[in-house]
Amino acid sequence: MPGCRLPYLRPLTALACGALALGCTVPSRTSSAAEAPVATVPVPPPVPPVRPDALKPPAVAEPAPAAPAASGKGSGADGVVEQGKPEMPTPPPVPPGRPAELSGPGALALKVVPPDDTACRIRLKRLGAEFEELSPIAEGQCTAPLPLKVTKLADGIALPQGATLTCRAAEALARWVTEAQVEAERVLKHPLTGLELGGTYVCRGQNHDIDAKLSEHAFANAIDVMGFAFGGRASMPVKVFPEQSDEAQFLGSVRSKACGFFRTVLGPGTNAAHANHLHLDERERTAGHRLCE
Repeated sequence: MPGCRLPYLRPLTALACGALALGCTVPSRTSSAAEAPVATVPVPPPVPPVRPDALKPPAVAEPAPAAPAASGKGSGADGVVEQGKPEMPTPPPVPPGRPAELSGPGALALKVVPPDDTACRIRLKRLGAEFEELSPIAEGQCTAPLPLKVTKLADGIALPQGATLTCRAAEALARWVTEAQVEAERVLKHPLTGLELGGTYVCRGQNHDIDAKLSEHAFANAIDVMGFAFGGRASMPVKVFPEQSDEAQFLGSVRSKACGFFRTVLGPGTNAAHANHLHLDERERTAGHRLCE
């Protein structure tokens, strides 16, 4: 049927119509409204929940702006800073004054309180020592804030010249002498009755050198033993004795035992300055190091 119109045929029917050369015209079903894009209205995002007050950061007050200078150099009549004229820098704050006790003569008068040696004196008495307290020693750099004068040790061992010592040095001497008493009776078969001292407190340098470092004698912290006195036999000086003699054995034994009580032990053979006595002191050294020669 030429010139026929099939308005309601599907696309497949239209293809068939074309194959039969019927000249059918198939109108499109798509309307112009369908071809136009549909406009969409944007949807706003959901509002987040209110943050709890406990999780809110603390409010920080903003610093107030500095007020312009009302007058002065670099400012106009209305208080506005003129162009090209920088403001004068603010001077730094003045530091507080130094306390009176830390300046002037007051600072020189400050004193360090010496450690309490009450417990040491109690131990010294229990060791059988007899002593008396002395006034503090202050002779230039030679000082001893709490010196003692020891006159006798255990078993009635006398110190004829007396010994001016700190309590710590006196305690070391008292403990060492008890060991020396045992060695005197074991080796020499006679009791020890006294010590001959060459000096305890003396304000001087090491080895009597005025240019040397101060000796421990300058702090009442050293003893020089020149000899030993015994009951029933002659006194024995400190010197080099024949190796096989009883005197050499006794002196070597008490010298070795002194290293357990004193931090420094020097004597014959150390050097010429100690050839005739035993030097015993309580000098502090790094990591508790002891010098026993």
